[in-house]
Amino acid sequence: MEMQQIKFYQTGTFTVGNRLLEADQRSVQANMERTNSLNSGHRACQGCGEALGARYAIDAAMRAANNQVIACNATGCLEVFSTPYPETSWQIPWIHSLFGNAAAVATGVMAAMKVKGRKDVRVIAQGGDGGTTDIGFGCLSGMFERNDDVLYLCYDNEAYMNTGVQRSSATPPAARTATTMALGAEPGNAFGQGKNVPLIAMAHGIPYVATASVAYLRDLEAKVSRAMTVRGARYIHILVPCPLGWGAAPHDTIKLARLAVETGIFPLFEAEHGEVTSSNKIRHRVPVEEYLRPQKRFAHLFGKTPAVDTLARIQDMADRNIRKFRLMDERRHG
Repeated sequence: MEMQQIKFYQTGTFTVGNRLLEADQRSVQANMERTNSLNSGHRACQGCGEALGARYAIDAAMRAANNQVIACNATGCLEVFSTPYPETSWQIPWIHSLFGNAAAVATGVMAAMKVKGRKDVRVIAQGGDGGTTDIGFGCLSGMFERNDDVLYLCYDNEAYMNTGVQRSSATPPAARTATTMALGAEPGNAFGQGKNVPLIAMAHGIPYVATASVAYLRDLEAKVSRAMTVRGARYIHILVPCPLGWGAAPHDTIKLARLAVETGIFPLFEAEHGEVTSSNKIRHRVPVEEYLRPQKRFAHLFGKTPAVDTLARIQDMADRNIRKFRLMDERRHG
């Protein structure tokens, strides 16, 4: 996907600078006509990355689909904080599924719309990493291999945050959770475990796979908009930091999401039918230590005796991502 490079003149800040852009270049969130699909009044924690991710993604999908969207939501943080019975913050047709079958429920909704002849209605399934990479993995794989016309959005905060911060298969190595304590010779989550669902989705050969981050709003919106132009199974994996589970300050949510990308820990890319078609180049590469240090879940790596070997292994993971997805602009850094 080709996008025009936008230059920002507020150097040294995180200012978006919408006033410098033409109206058609501005994000959905800067448009007074946006749908507010996930409205105010929900009970998300302060600085919740998942609330931001869902708001951005669903509003972009609504604009791309002429407001004809039905969402199926797995059990998890997003469902719990947005729909405390008998209230809801959703302003779209929204269905709560079980923890593990959001993809299957969305497939059923898609089939019903097909029978009714409503090709204009698009179906989205969404869930956190627990309901996606673990509990709902089988239903998700089935949706992929059947190539069902559903867009699946995974909001990845890297643990089961809603139930007490337990490890998921998306929890990074060395991270402390309630089930991977900072104890023993190798504290935190073990290396060599977990799964990379974007790569698994690509292995199914589905029409569209992408990764996104709440720190890169226009990129996220552009990928959702692109996915809504495609028919068949589509998957977008969105990094959404959790201040509570990560042990980070609420005002650092966007900063951490950006550092995950700038270190290479979380590569941003698009793929079609199993082949990577584009990747977001890193503008200013930073060492992984700058990303890990503000998070208490990695505090044990920076004690009186820093875990140099563990930090080096995590840095190596980031370096491999940079090489694999060609995240550095060779013209600038080669």
